[in-house]
Amino acid sequence: MVTTVDQIFVILQHWFVGYLPAILQPFAGVLLNVVAIVVTFPALFAIAVLLERKGLGRMQNRIGPNRVGPYGILQPVADGLKSLTKEDIVPFRADGVVHFMAPVVLVVVVFMGFAVLPMGRNMTLVHMDSALLFYFSMGACTELAIFMAGWASRNKYSLLGAMRAVAQMISYEVPLLMSSVAVVMITGSLSLDKIVEAQNHYTWGLPHWYIFTPWGLLGFLMFAVAATAETNRSPFDLPEGESELVAGYFTEYSGFKFAEFFLGEYVGMLSISGLGATLFLGGWSAPLEILGFMPSWFWFFAKIMLSICVFIWLRGTLPRLRQDQLMNFAWKFVLPMTLLNLFVAGLWRFLGDGWVRWVVCSAILVLAYVFVGRAEMHRKHYGPRSYRYAE
Repeated sequence: MVTTVDQIFVILQHWFVGYLPAILQPFAGVLLNVVAIVVTFPALFAIAVLLERKGLGRMQNRIGPNRVGPYGILQPVADGLKSLTKEDIVPFRADGVVHFMAPVVLVVVVFMGFAVLPMGRNMTLVHMDSALLFYFSMGACTELAIFMAGWASRNKYSLLGAMRAVAQMISYEVPLLMSSVAVVMITGSLSLDKIVEAQNHYTWGLPHWYIFTPWGLLGFLMFAVAATAETNRSPFDLPEGESELVAGYFTEYSGFKFAEFFLGEYVGMLSISGLGATLFLGGWSAPLEILGFMPSWFWFFAKIMLSICVFIWLRGTLPRLRQDQLMNFAWKFVLPMTLLNLFVAGLWRFLGDGWVRWVVCSAILVLAYVFVGRAEMHRKHYGPRSYRYAE
């Protein structure tokens, strides 16, 4: 019974495909998986938007959406219908083809990342030995789509927003990659399925997730910071600084095209959360061995939604950084720490089992944090925010 529930989607797929001629079965299986992804994650996007609006409302001592449906739960449906029916306005001097293609490219490449994410036991759309490389190659295309939107709009605010976004995403993509390389070094594979399998072991009922190691904890924290910046989420949402750039790179977009950018941002959050869970949190494996009876896909999506709640919490808590603070933090703190983490991961691998590697690796990382973080803060390379008020 437990195995049946765990593999229910795989069983249903084989059952449905089994009714088709043998020559069509491979194509039908792929098409069925694609449809499942295209349906599931936009549904999670609607849930995430509702959670964010409700959650921020609670944090700011207000109610949030409460008019459409019971307790406002149908508000995402109303927003979607509104986006579909709003007029699509394109600036007269804009490049019409590129202006149209930018949001389409963004949504397509974001969805492509799900093809290699293991969403459960035997639930990976495409098994690749270099799945991590494929994921990051797709993620890099989002920068192209954003710059296409800013350049094609023929609007200086849009272009500035796009240039900000590209500079930010390139700056934080480097530590994002470096934090993932530590996992590849320990696992010895670029396959996301093998990375999950390497963590799917238990000692005394506790999991062997990489986050429970010194290098894994630092790698996860640096990955989380870089992922927040990659998705343009607060406090790294400078490309959409409405007080400076109107709305950033999508200033000249309206109607369904604007909704596509909105969809791309939130689906990108779901995707990067899934990658973080795969690399550091055991993917679809259970947090305790006694909970292994629950479906593997349940744990994968539970970890994704927990990450979304953290994104919402950060947005309602932290103020937006300045541009200089954003760049200094990336190049003077996050990148040096991720590079050092590669050295520590190598030590962890070759020091062997025992308490010695725990002490050595933890000491190196703590001392580095104190030196790089506190020393740079003291020299005011990226100091605290200062406020000035009119009298």
